[in-house]
Amino acid sequence: MSFEKLLSAAARPAEVVDAADGLRPALNVCRAHSAVVVKLADGIGPAEIGAGLAGWRRTLTVQDGDELVPIDPRDAVTRRWTAPTAVLCLADNEFLQSRDGWALPDDSFATRTHVLGAEVRAFVLARLAPRPGVLVWDVLAGSGAVGVECARLGAAVIAVEPDPVQCVRIIANASAHGVDVRVEESELDAPSLPRPDAVFVGRGNLSAVKASAAVSAKRVVVATESVDEIVPARDALAAAGYEVEGVHWTASRLLDSGFAPAVPVTVLWGTKK
Repeated sequence: MSFEKLLSAAARPAEVVDAADGLRPALNVCRAHSAVVVKLADGIGPAEIGAGLAGWRRTLTVQDGDELVPIDPRDAVTRRWTAPTAVLCLADNEFLQSRDGWALPDDSFATRTHVLGAEVRAFVLARLAPRPGVLVWDVLAGSGAVGVECARLGAAVIAVEPDPVQCVRIIANASAHGVDVRVEESELDAPSLPRPDAVFVGRGNLSAVKASAAVSAKRVVVATESVDEIVPARDALAAAGYEVEGVHWTASRLLDSGFAPAVPVTVLWGTKK
């Protein structure tokens, strides 16, 4: 099957994915990258691709027989197709995802107070396992540093943050690092969002932990600076069927004059049994 017409229509380098490997991985690549060609499969056509991109600013071009049909994802759901074979998914802007390292320096992110330190962020990313084809929720995202890092590693990301000022920072940080992060300015409304593969909860807020655990993602990671939140968060993950582990971080950074202690953080992570 030739995708030359679609690749030419992209006018930029494009990822190519096969929907036969699953709808969710194909959609997550479309959500994370600026240009993706999806080879369609039985039961997965333009309607399923269009429906799965609700909430993301994308346009589609459908290869329907010999015809290329530009269309809004919402309209792709209701249109009758003759013989669709592939879909080109394009974002408004080209994302220039960097692969030159991760756990970026703290000052790489605009923030109101402080971001999760790079040492702890590296560990959190290892537990979340972000990569192309998966969706990560960054809940109580703050500045969005963890979500942006996940997006830099190829994952699709939804950042959920009720503070409008922080939401502006998330958008700015994502733009500064050349990635696309969908921002939900609200408390977590899990039923309205596509199901994630992994969830990061940036504060140990018990209601957020419970709501995140209830979606049954493979992995849930919680970071908290409050000792009082550790046991309730652990118990909430365990009650949702997760095998829970944790570590308390007290890293100190080397300076010219000695060592400077970073803010202590406890990281809990649950793996679905």
